Amino acid sequence: MSQYPVHFKFPGRLVMVGFGSIGQGVLPLILRHTALPAERITIVTAEDLGQQEAADYGVKFIINPLTQENYRQVLEPLLGKGDFLLNLSVDVSSIALVKLAHEKGALYLDTCIEPWPGGYTDPNVPPSQRTNYALREQMLAVRDAQKGGPTAVITHGANPGLVSHFVKQALLNIAKDTSVDAGNPQSREEWAALAAKLAVKVIHIAERDTQVANTPKKVNEFVNTWSVDGFVSEGCQPAELGWGTHEKELPPQGRRHEFGSKAAIYLMQPGAGTRVRTWTPKAGHFHGFLITHGESISLADYLTHREGDKVVYRPTAHYAYHPCDDAVMSVHEFAGRNWRLQDHKRILNKEILSGGIDELGVLLAGHKKNAYWYGSQLSIDEARKLCPHNTATSLQVCVAVLSGMIWAMENPNRGVVEPDEMDFRRNLEICMPYLGPVTGAYSDWTPLFDRNRLFEESLDKSDPWQFKNVLV
Repeated sequence: MSQYPVHFKFPGRLVMVGFGSIGQGVLPLILRHTALPAERITIVTAEDLGQQEAADYGVKFIINPLTQENYRQVLEPLLGKGDFLLNLSVDVSSIALVKLAHEKGALYLDTCIEPWPGGYTDPNVPPSQRTNYALREQMLAVRDAQKGGPTAVITHGANPGLVSHFVKQALLNIAKDTSVDAGNPQSREEWAALAAKLAVKVIHIAERDTQVANTPKKVNEFVNTWSVDGFVSEGCQPAELGWGTHEKELPPQGRRHEFGSKAAIYLMQPGAGTRVRTWTPKAGHFHGFLITHGESISLADYLTHREGDKVVYRPTAHYAYHPCDDAVMSVHEFAGRNWRLQDHKRILNKEILSGGIDELGVLLAGHKKNAYWYGSQLSIDEARKLCPHNTATSLQVCVAVLSGMIWAMENPNRGVVEPDEMDFRRNLEICMPYLGPVTGAYSDWTPLFDRNRLFEESLDKSDPWQFKNVLV
């Protein structure tokens, strides 16, 4: 371990809730970079997945599924002032754990805002309340009520999380390449003013995963390169996107929220059943799923530029995700089952063949140079060399979890914090050694490219970056 820099010597204990692909992948990173001895780490999880790995590292492993009734009883004895609660679970309320960490004086981090079971899919709950927008508004209300306290970093994995730092770097790169004086933006207002000055209309979190396994997907099986349960949960939520001021009309299934910041809209259909057009440097143009993610809302909100109380600029922001091909087939079968999960599920890792990559970045478009993608092109081969128990997909998440934890340790009294409010340079500094090639590329591609070739479509040719043109 001596060849790895210790970013922070953490004196407290760590309680990790959940130990799926991300928990297993981040554990060696935590041990490498925080000088935290294994005997001060406890894993609390719902199943025996990863139990042998925990034993190999000498980490305490407790199998005890957390519920709304027992989570305090299980976690309270393990947490105290100055400790860290790392939430990598599904079906455990992030808001409940944030409140518990606050009461205990412990730091906190999660990769998305999770509800208790059914919160994403309960048909008795109105669609607007099953969105990430609603969950974020609830978390922001907790932030306001707590008025500071121990740092709780919310939604900080690869995306949401790392991509917010990519966006800030991309804005600076575009400014430099278009001879715009970016200054040194620090505040929300300054970043929003820069995005407005550059005339960035849309931000796609554009991701293409080309990893392939030696054992293909079977019938009645859901295969993915990261959490099946996590992907299925967010895929069943309504598709969501931050809604830009340049947009002329709502999509046919589009709905506005009647509460909160009004920075986003949702569609009356699942994200895993909604496709959008996007572009990455290696893949070129492709169709991705419009899966709801926290960054779609937080980025649009953070980059809202106001004059007084009037909103004068906001970009459209959304995820555009093409998972590995086996996962695409899994989603197709899942949809055909009327969104009931297959009987078998498999997370790919050791069976992934050499050569595939996860190309994850941000596409900022509508500005003077049309479109600019900035992000990571990490291969499975490099991921395996960099850190055990990881794929290209998981390592991009895991290193962002690590950087968010380090930032929280270095800034321990910031209350509830979103990725957009954090120091992007510090996070990128920690993440870069684990991201493979990190590159920026301009493109003349727009959603109008090669359209009307087979059939006449209703397009807005006056503005290529209308969501109407992006939606498939």
